[in-house]
This record gives sequence, C-alpha cells and structure tokens, in this order.
Amino acid sequence: MPSYDSLARSASSPIDPDVSSVTSRLVSCGVFLFGLLSLVVPSGYSIGPALLVLLSGYGLLSEPRTLLRTPGKEDVTVIGVMVGLAALLLVSILLQGDAWQTTGVPIRLLLAVPVLLLVLSCPPSLGAMWGGLILGSVLTGSWAMWQKLVWGVHRAGGFTNTINFGDICMLMGLMCLAGLGWAMSQAGARRRYWILALLIGGAFGIIGSLMSGTRGGWIGFPFAAWVLYRSYGEVISRRVLRLGVFMCAGVIALMVMTPATGIQQRVEAGVSDVTKYVEDRNAGTSAGARLEMWRGALLMIAEQPWLGRGETGYAEARDAMIERGELSRHVQPYEHPHNEFLDAWVKRGVLGLLALLALYLVPLRLFYRRLDSDDLTLRSLAVAGVLLPLTFLDFGMTWVMFSQASGVMVYAFWLAIVWGTLRAHERRLETLQAP
Repeated sequence: MPSYDSLARSASSPIDPDVSSVTSRLVSCGVFLFGLLSLVVPSGYSIGPALLVLLSGYGLLSEPRTLLRTPGKEDVTVIGVMVGLAALLLVSILLQGDAWQTTGVPIRLLLAVPVLLLVLSCPPSLGAMWGGLILGSVLTGSWAMWQKLVWGVHRAGGFTNTINFGDICMLMGLMCLAGLGWAMSQAGARRRYWILALLIGGAFGIIGSLMSGTRGGWIGFPFAAWVLYRSYGEVISRRVLRLGVFMCAGVIALMVMTPATGIQQRVEAGVSDVTKYVEDRNAGTSAGARLEMWRGALLMIAEQPWLGRGETGYAEARDAMIERGELSRHVQPYEHPHNEFLDAWVKRGVLGLLALLALYLVPLRLFYRRLDSDDLTLRSLAVAGVLLPLTFLDFGMTWVMFSQASGVMVYAFWLAIVWGTLRAHERRLETLQAP
C-alpha cells in the first residue's frame, strides 16, 4: 500500500475518476458501497464506512503525521462539532447512568473523524460516489415499490426503521440531483449519460420515500428543491431543468394518484389526526401521539431545562406524568418524543441541544458559502453538503434520526465524505490556479 506522504503530495492534481493508487481505489470502493448498500441489505449502511474506518486506522497507525497535518481551520471546525457532541453525550451518559447501548451514537460520530482525515488526504472518485448513490437509489426505490405494490405491506421499510428508511431514501435521491453540476462538467456523451442517470436516481429516491409513507421527509422537499434551483438554475440548460422538474413532478403525481400507494390516505390521515388532537386532545393517532409527546417533553424541559434527564430519567418522568393523568397512555411505548431537538434538550440539557444544532448548522453554513463557486464540481459537492444537514433538520422535526444506527451513520459518514472531498478538490483548484 502506498505511503500517505505520496498521497498527500498528489493532492495538487484534479479529482480523477481513474485514480491509480491502491488506497484511492479502496477509498472509492468504500464510498461506492456506502451509497449502494445503505438500505438494500441488513446493516448495509455500515459496510462502506467499516472499510473506510479500517483504512483510516491504518493511516493513523502507519503515518499519523500525514493525516493529522492535513486539516485546515474549517476542517477542524467540522471535526470540532462532531467531537463536541460525541464528548458531551458520553459525559451525559456517564453522569445520568444510562445503558451502555446508548454510547452507539457518540462512538459512531468519533469513528467518522478519522474517515474525514483520510478523505482529506485521499479523496474518492466522484464517479464512484455518485455512481453508488444512483445505483443505491434505484435499487432501494425499486425494492420499496415491490414491498408496497407486490407484497402489499402497509409501509415499505427495508431492514431499518420505516421512518429512517423513507427519510434516507429522500436524502439519497436529493444527493443524486446535487450531482447534476458535476455531470455538467463532464465531456461529450459522458455528460448526457451522467445527467440522465442522476435524474433517474433522484426520481427513485423520491419514490422510495413515498412508498414508505414517511410524511416528515416530504415537508422539507420544497426547501431542498429551492437549494437545487438556487444552485443550478442559471448553469443547467433549460431542457435538463424541465426534464428534471417533469420527472420529479410526474413521479410524485403518479404516486399520489395511484390508490395502491396509500400516499393520499397518509396525507389525509395526517390532517385528520392533527384536527382531532387540537379539538379534543386525541393522542390515539400517529400525529396526535407526536403532539402529545412534544407537549410532555416541553413540560419536562420547563421543570429541568439545564442538565437534562438522560434516557432513564426521561422514561421515569414520562411514566410519572401518565400516572398523574398529565399525559395520555398512548405515548408510553415510545422511548423518545419524536423530535430530535426536544429529545436532545430533555435528555441532555441546553448544552446537548446546542451541540446538536452546531452539528447541523455549522456544516450547513460552511457548505452554503460555496454554492456560488464557478467550479461546477465544487458547487455540486457544496449542494450535496447543504442538503445533508438541511434534510436532517427537517427529519428531526418529527422523528429522532439518531435513535437508529442508520441515521447517525448516514449523517456522520456522509458529512465526513462530502466535506473531505470538497476540501480536497478546493485545495487542488487553489494549487492549479497558483502562479
């Protein structure tokens, strides 16, 4: 395996889909597998990251100085928000006496840090990254349709929680659409093939989300569409733009109008549930139970806003409120309040909430600053980077994505991959433009 010094020295060349080094190929393979397998095999979201963690571990053991000297100020900032939340969670878990299984979230966040360092030194092929996302979206969307339309399951869910499945499907589809800028920078027939493939991947990702019936992910779609239009409205040809809008709108309209998908019923049920809760506090429905859990979490926060209660303390407080008649018994089976931010606040206190917000908002700001880059490859990575925290902010309004391994793995490792790749490409552009 080549030395990391040689890989660092090669950072002056553009990102090349035909990278030659063994390590670069392995990094590209790990990223490709992450996009491809995340939702189509059990724990598929761990396979690609596991390879990347092993590669980064090898680098830290064999030549730590090379990896550790790579990050710049902004890279350290991204690493800081990841390590900061992980450290706070570990301290809180220790002080609150929570079960050791709850350490899964901070451990996964920490494992993503050396992967970010690895990608900074040895970025993956962008063809491998978007190729994996395209194939993963197509396979996942196809399987979701098979589950829903052929097997007749109520909601497609794959091998993970149904809500995580639907939300991650939406993210994968949107990240495919983020790659359109990179596809536009390709030469000749490759440009047309990649554009078409990315549009297809985007459509199938959205289909997978629709088949899951995960309504929370649909709410943020207009905001994601605005990011895509804001970034590509002036650089992508109107023909491609019309084709993309037509495909997405057509897919959504077809899915909604087809009774077997159950999408229209899910929307109507959501409106009905909220109305029932507002009128007579009916918590026996999906949306009604969420609203009741939010109310309970806010009451707990008002009583103890600073330090948080931990997992065990939250469960005890919930049960006590139910016994006193302050909460409906319909919320007793749920381990969290179905809101990422209320969950962080009620269990980890104000610092937990602020650390979670930093994990989303700091990368969002750093990626957003690069949306106007003249280099379409850099812009496409910035778009993908903006969509990652933006969608998780949306998902977190009605669900706790980090309550499942798939959620924290997808966020932490895609953040490491996209940010590391963007920064590596940015440095190469600076080197090429230097006199």
